[in-house]
Amino acid sequence: MAPKTKNPNPSGLGRAIINRKVKDARRQQESGFYTSDIDSSQRLRSVTQERDLDEFLNTAQLAGTEFTAERRNVKIIQQSTNASQNPYLLSEQEERNTIKKHAENKERLRVPRRPAWTKKMTAEELDKQEKTAFLDWRRGLAQLQEEEDLLLTPFERNLEVWRQLWRVLERSQLIVQIVDARNPLRFRCEDLEKYVQDVEGPEGELGTGKGLRKSLLLINKSDLLTMQQRCLWADYFDSHGIQYAFFSAAHATALQQAKRDALLSVQLQTSASLKDNRNLHKVNPDDDPPLEAIEMDSGEDSSQESFAQESSEDEAYFSAEDGKEARDPRVKILSAFELEDWFLSMAPDLSVFSDASGNPPSRLTVGLVGYPNVGKSSTINSLLGEKKVSVSSTPGKTKHFQTIHLSESILLCDCPGLVFPQFATTKAELVCDGVLPIDQLREYTGPSALLVQRIPKAVLEATYGLSIKVSGIEEGGDGKVRADNFLTAYAIARGYTRSGQGNPDEARAARYVLKDYVNGKLLYCRSPPGVPEYSFNQATHEQALLRTAGKKRAPVTRVSRDADTFVPTNNTEALSGTPLPANGYGSKSRTLDYDFFENTTALSSRPFIQSSLHQGEAFTRLTMYPHQNSVGDDGTLLNKKNTTGALYDKKSHFKPRRIKQRSGKGYD
Repeated sequence: MAPKTKNPNPSGLGRAIINRKVKDARRQQESGFYTSDIDSSQRLRSVTQERDLDEFLNTAQLAGTEFTAERRNVKIIQQSTNASQNPYLLSEQEERNTIKKHAENKERLRVPRRPAWTKKMTAEELDKQEKTAFLDWRRGLAQLQEEEDLLLTPFERNLEVWRQLWRVLERSQLIVQIVDARNPLRFRCEDLEKYVQDVEGPEGELGTGKGLRKSLLLINKSDLLTMQQRCLWADYFDSHGIQYAFFSAAHATALQQAKRDALLSVQLQTSASLKDNRNLHKVNPDDDPPLEAIEMDSGEDSSQESFAQESSEDEAYFSAEDGKEARDPRVKILSAFELEDWFLSMAPDLSVFSDASGNPPSRLTVGLVGYPNVGKSSTINSLLGEKKVSVSSTPGKTKHFQTIHLSESILLCDCPGLVFPQFATTKAELVCDGVLPIDQLREYTGPSALLVQRIPKAVLEATYGLSIKVSGIEEGGDGKVRADNFLTAYAIARGYTRSGQGNPDEARAARYVLKDYVNGKLLYCRSPPGVPEYSFNQATHEQALLRTAGKKRAPVTRVSRDADTFVPTNNTEALSGTPLPANGYGSKSRTLDYDFFENTTALSSRPFIQSSLHQGEAFTRLTMYPHQNSVGDDGTLLNKKNTTGALYDKKSHFKPRRIKQRSGKGYD
């Protein structure tokens, strides 16, 4: 081994400089208040939640004012909550009162407008005007929260992201708002439709005319809804005069992939047949038909086959579900080509969007706007037939607005996902709707409690193969599934444990379960106003039980029976397979009843013999002593001939007597 050389830098100055640069970079990323060396990518970072101090400093920086910190009194508010009620959720009465208050203040909730501008304004004047208008908008929302005591959704607080929306609205003639089919009213922004009518002219300049653009509603992920559910939503949208269409980006992409595979197989068969024909007619090559004719014939055949395939797909689509709604064209899920034709049919007159020289636009610009993770980029990829836009399940993947040439007549403009300000009862609803990223979630009890309220216990157990323990009244519960019951069972079944004593990791289990809920594995769809939620989702839950029928149950504990920390399960339904009559009691009572009435347990009502020879035999009375054998089982005295035992038994075994026998050997 070579000897150690002398350290050329004994003071460690270079390492100290490197560490200082790393710390400065980390501080710059956390605070964002550095005025020099600002990263351009951080300007378009979506900001939906801020701490109170960060919100105050950002507001002061946006207003361009200076302030001094002063001491003030601190008031601590203590809220007493019920043990069975999750503090992050509202009760039924509180939710009804909150929804009523939302309807009263609906008109005060607006989308930030771009202030009126002209081409004569300088860039500095326009920037200052936009910042002032955006600051007034934020102050109005804060005043609405303080005065009316209302909870708003964590809306977008970055001005640069809203500027992307303004550019998309000014460049587009047709605005398509994409919503999730599982909760359309949550993702639909009514004030955005009003703002579309306020944008003036072809470029949004002041004095060029309002009301030129049109707005549509595209209901994505419609394959998650049944035919009856789509009919109910269609009736609601028609009654409110909303122009809508049902679409599924995943369904369209799968259909396109199937058609490409079928076309590839046809081409392979055609090339193989051509090769065989050439081998057969090698003797007289002049008799072969030209290759162009063969390709033309095959192309016609393939086009006819594709047309027949599309017609058969339509017939299969309408015949898949029976009933009066089976032939309703309103609820049909459009394909990619049908969606493109729908855009062209609903487009406004392009002649009103002429430029300064009087030339109308050569193609229709369709702006796609919506919440994060509703499928805007996936819709564009399904329209193009190939992946052109990056897609991610994490909300806020798209950072800049993008223009994509769909055809010679349509230009798509993709806007980054925006969280519009809306009234909300709790933040748990936004997590379950997929608006807020789950990986950055800190408080998981609220969304998990909302999940177990919406999904029945039978569906949860059948989907994951669990045996959920429910706390009864005697254990402080109400007999219903709580979030901790479900998360504990899921963590034990999957082996998710925390470091230390190995307790179930409920936070990790909550992230996986909430992702399954957002992705549609645990399907729950909100109903239109006036329709009960239970009846609206009853068919969906029945289908989920049919899909997961016969699934193997996961273990209820990871501790072996020989361990000192083993605790026997209290879920008797998992042990016996059928519920007990005493189902109204807690799990402890049910376990005691099950152990008492079962013949093979230590607490059985009829005693049994536990030994290697007479295991499980019924035990009547002891017969170990002589006086216990003098009477029978019915109490009558027994005779000596009929009695058995040590008192009357004689010696029944003797040693064989030794008999002397002379062999006679030696005497002869």
